[in-house]
Formats: sequence, C-alpha cells, structure tokens
Amino acid sequence: MKKKPIYILIFSIMGIISAFAQEKKDAEKPKWKYEPNFMIGLDVLNTGVSFFSDRQLFQGFISSKIKDNLHGVVEAGYDKNIYDKNGYDAKASGPFMKVGALYMLARDRENDFNGFYGGGKIGGSFYKQEYMAIPVRGFGGNSFAVSMPSSSQSSFWIEASLGGRVQLFETNFYIDVNMQPHYLVYTSKQDEVMPMIVPGFGRSSSKFNMGFAWNIAYKF
Repeated sequence: MKKKPIYILIFSIMGIISAFAQEKKDAEKPKWKYEPNFMIGLDVLNTGVSFFSDRQLFQGFISSKIKDNLHGVVEAGYDKNIYDKNGYDAKASGPFMKVGALYMLARDRENDFNGFYGGGKIGGSFYKQEYMAIPVRGFGGNSFAVSMPSSSQSSFWIEASLGGRVQLFETNFYIDVNMQPHYLVYTSKQDEVMPMIVPGFGRSSSKFNMGFAWNIAYKF
C-alpha cells in the first residue's frame, strides 16, 4: 500500500475538521454591535471668561463610545477675538468645528466613562477678519501702518487632546477637563499676511498654540 496517498487523506481530513471547528468557534463569538450612547458637554470656563475678556468663546462637544476604550467626538463653537500687539490691530470672528477620536488610557472598572484619555482631532474654521493696522517697515528704518478691509478666510489644524472626566456623584453629569495643543496646517491669506487670530485655534503669531476646556457634560 502506498503511504503518500494515506498521509494526504489524513491531513486533508484533519484540515477539514480544524476549519470546521474554527468556523464554529467564530460563530459562537459575540459580534460587536454599536449601542447608541451620547454625551453632550458645554465649556463653562471659557463661556464664563467671555464676559470679562476680549475673547468671546462659546464651545461644546458631543461624544459617543464606539467600542471598548474608543470614543468618537465632535466639537463645535463660535469664537470672536481681537489682536492688539506689536503694532497689529485686528479682529476675527466665526464658527469652527473639530472631529476626532478619544481613547481611554485609564478608566474606572465600574464606569467606562470615568478616567483619563488621549486622542486627536482635525479642526477647521470659516471666518471673517479685518485688519485696522498692520506694521510695515519702510526705507530708512521708518515704520508705518496699513489697513485691510474685512474678508472671508479659512484655516485648518490638527490637535492632540489629553484630559480626564469624572462622574458627579450618582448623576448623569460629568466634569470633563482637557488640554489641546494644536498646530496650524493650512490657512488662507489676505495679501500674503498670516492671520493673527483663527477662531477655534486661538490668538497667536505662530503655528503652534494651546487650548483648554473645562466642561460640564451630561450622558444620555
């Protein structure tokens, strides 16, 4: 009797049995299914400060747990600010939006929404700006200022998010605090002048900036 056909037959049967067992095991695994859940928050710190500063910043977020430690988040708001520094006199205002995801780095065993998180977002703003004064250095070291009319501009940035949230007693309310270092990726320019203010990004003469939010959130 030839041994080769026998070995082939044995290994074929073993392969079929193994494949069937794996298929049965996979079928028994519970399939992931998204269960609707939402958390809505309002940045109360910047909203409160808006009444006492040049910057009026109103922003909030909505997030949802997607799977395990991963949460999707969308932020939106309105920002109005001025820039009066180093000879510049400018103002800008408009809405902004950020979309991204958060990952729970450490969470409460009894509550998946309690803990510390990190993540990233993409932000964008379509706004109006106006320059009342832009410093220009002329011949002989003399300097003077020029102005620019109101115009529509757009800017986009990426940002990291590092923070934490904690449930308030046994209620559905949470405190959510986070820092948002961000980097300006693209911006339109008016006569090749870099914007000093970008709603949602902040007031800065560089492409790097830091944001901060102190939210009161409610989980549905």
